Amino acid sequence: MIALFLFCATFALVLFLGLQSLNVNGGHRLLSSLTSFGIGAANLTVLKIMPGPTGVLEIAAYLLGGPLGILASIAIHPWMVRQLGRGPKDKPHLTFFTSLPARVAEDVQ
Repeated sequence: MIALFLFCATFALVLFLGLQSLNVNGGHRLLSSLTSFGIGAANLTVLKIMPGPTGVLEIAAYLLGGPLGILASIAIHPWMVRQLGRGPKDKPHLTFFTSLPARVAEDVQ
């Protein structure tokens, strides 16, 4: 039973970490803040379960949760953005970085 909880907690932790990365890179502020709660809850669960007695089954569950969690985050993210995020054309946070090379070139001349 501990192995199942550990698998679910690790799956959720990596799922939320993957979603968080995609959300931050995409400039989705609301989604980034929402996934932070999931990261905290899943991390707390992993930290509470892992210090207990662990055998091969628990270690396998811990190791399998991560790869499956990241694959799930990649699959879920497009749907999540369509439901709660903003469109890809609306990324004002990227203007600073996309115009940076031009500004550096002006400074050099």
